[in-house]
Amino acid sequence: MSGPPLKVLFVTDAPAVGGSEVYMRELIPPLRERGVHAEVALPDLEGNRGLREQLKALGVVVHVYGSVSELPPGFDLYLLSSWNPGGYRKYYRALPGPFVALVHDQLMLYVPGLPRGVYRALYEALQARDIRRAGDVVTVSRWGAEYLRSQHGMRAVHAVQNGVNTDKFRPPVGAEREEARAALGFSRFTVLVPARLSAEKNHVALLPVARRLPELEFVLVGSGYMEWPVRRLGSANLRFLGGRNDMPLLYRAADVVLQPTIAENQSLATLEAMASGAAVVCNDIPAQRELIEDRVSGWLVGNGTAGYVEALRALSRDPGLVAAFGRAARARVLERHTLTRNADAFAGTLREIVAGLGYPLRRP
Repeated sequence: MSGPPLKVLFVTDAPAVGGSEVYMRELIPPLRERGVHAEVALPDLEGNRGLREQLKALGVVVHVYGSVSELPPGFDLYLLSSWNPGGYRKYYRALPGPFVALVHDQLMLYVPGLPRGVYRALYEALQARDIRRAGDVVTVSRWGAEYLRSQHGMRAVHAVQNGVNTDKFRPPVGAEREEARAALGFSRFTVLVPARLSAEKNHVALLPVARRLPELEFVLVGSGYMEWPVRRLGSANLRFLGGRNDMPLLYRAADVVLQPTIAENQSLATLEAMASGAAVVCNDIPAQRELIEDRVSGWLVGNGTAGYVEALRALSRDPGLVAAFGRAARARVLERHTLTRNADAFAGTLREIVAGLGYPLRRP
């Protein structure tokens, strides 16, 4: 531990479990080792019940609320995130502060033909103007931090890049891969698509790709409102597994991980796949460029269907290239994106923020 202990409260209105909630769950235990004692506030909703139980099993104090005004005072910082337009305002009204906004938002949609100013204006109206009131902002990519400064006028923005548990997410050892493939029924070249089925994850782009590559199997992991149309329009080589709790096994069993997403800040799924030694093919958008060196630790695609078909066809015919991408991806995560590195940076950033405030600390 470097510096005095801190007492913080993560506050979210999450109705379900997304990337920001996984981030919080994974980060809190190593933060404790660094003297940052975190509690969590979650709304009393069925969709986050599993997360609440997981946090309690980790020894984390969880405050389940019907109204934000029910939450206790006495924290050095309130770390806020919101899924909802206007969500931050209810925090500011009910809690004493000081506040730090945790921004995992995707910030921009990279849709051909959509003027970026349109989405920028929407985000400004729905979220950014409220986030600015927090004073300090922490986001999960360098690109995201610079974007918030330059496009939304946020001054005190701190970039703390995501990290993953590289013991949990690791390449297969010995016969693990073959055993996993047999257990999962993977027999052909397998393209894993790990993402909730929502518009920004761009599963629609997968449909023509799968039709043009019938010899490959595409395995979709996740659920969401886009599942019905994707099932309805999809080809026979699409397989749907729904939500899963065995992602490390799936990454080890897959040949390639595909992410055609049109919006990311910094993708935990990408990092998990890379840490697992998987070859990743993804859309060439700013946040993904921060993680993947094109044609070295993965394949960035900037020309839609034709590009995805080219990348997947090439990888399916070249196991040496798949293995090389996987090795380079794992090495990049070990160098830049471990959970240890993430926790060190996050704890250091919180102490820097508290020191700048000049407030007396509330000892845990």
